[in-house]
Amino acid sequence: MDTKIINSPADWRGAEMAVRKDWIYYLNSDEISEIDSAFQQTMKNEIEFSEMTKENFPLPRFSEIAAHGRDVLENGPGLFHIRGFPSLNYTAKDLRRIYWGLGKHIGTAVCQSSDGDVLGDVRNINVDINGPKGRGYKTNQKLSFHSDSCDVAALFVLRVARSGGLSMLASSVAIRNEIARTRPDLLEALYTPYQWSLQGQEKPGQMPYYPQPIYSEHQGNFSSRLVRAHIDNAQKIPGAPRLSSTQIEAIDLVRDLAESEEFNFKFMFEPGDIQLLNNHVTLHSRTEFVDFEEPEHKRHLLRMWLSVPNSRSLSKLMSPIFKNQIGGTVRGGFPALTEEYIYETPMPN
Repeated sequence: MDTKIINSPADWRGAEMAVRKDWIYYLNSDEISEIDSAFQQTMKNEIEFSEMTKENFPLPRFSEIAAHGRDVLENGPGLFHIRGFPSLNYTAKDLRRIYWGLGKHIGTAVCQSSDGDVLGDVRNINVDINGPKGRGYKTNQKLSFHSDSCDVAALFVLRVARSGGLSMLASSVAIRNEIARTRPDLLEALYTPYQWSLQGQEKPGQMPYYPQPIYSEHQGNFSSRLVRAHIDNAQKIPGAPRLSSTQIEAIDLVRDLAESEEFNFKFMFEPGDIQLLNNHVTLHSRTEFVDFEEPEHKRHLLRMWLSVPNSRSLSKLMSPIFKNQIGGTVRGGFPALTEEYIYETPMPN
């Protein structure tokens, strides 16, 4: 483990990114028309989700935007935001189809849970985030800073909350470099294995926890992965190795830096926004929100976990979740325990 500073465009502070606009792309009328035309074509041809491809959802203009976005994600600040799609002109069902088609031009979707959901719904169904099977996208509670279990996290905003629900972003590279400057003893701990809970996503007979560091480096590529609730829950599992006091102090410091105004910034989503994040170099969070009473107005986002063709190579220490360390491969997510993919997360009874 090297305590030297990592020089990277992904090393940024909150105030800087709050005023920068180079990571935001505004769709123009021709690009919006192209998306609508591709959508109408799949409806006319009655193409099922499982049959949709880049070829039968043709987007030559958007493909260029997606390629630019992937470059910004991997070689720039690690975040890319597409704004301006008129989502309020479509039904939620239509937007689900549109988003799946757009995703085909960005990367390959992987499963977000053992249920096989590749197109997930982010909405409050009153799940306790701190429970043994807690998942942050099912609650309106404030989320701690974390990264998702994939190369690129992608959100499509259908509706926003009555109040709150601001997106919060921080650079894991900037946080890592700050720790290297001020607490190199704790930086070393972040490169050691932590125990992680599989949150009930394990296969039959599989151990419910696994070892993985918070930080790793391979072939000049840095990668951060952090989901504090999964680490805390692993400590509740009988037989799981205990964290050292140094490991706990180190992960607490990551949390404190991410939560500080120096390192993070926040902004409000708008309907039609698409947020793309490189999970290896960014952390994200969300403020608590209050929803509308009417079901049709409640906060609703669609989520994909994507593998992209220009992703970085990873250390073999990241294999418990990512499996394949070779860049540009389809990897990450949770293995599906079903033979069929799910394109809509069912609401609980």
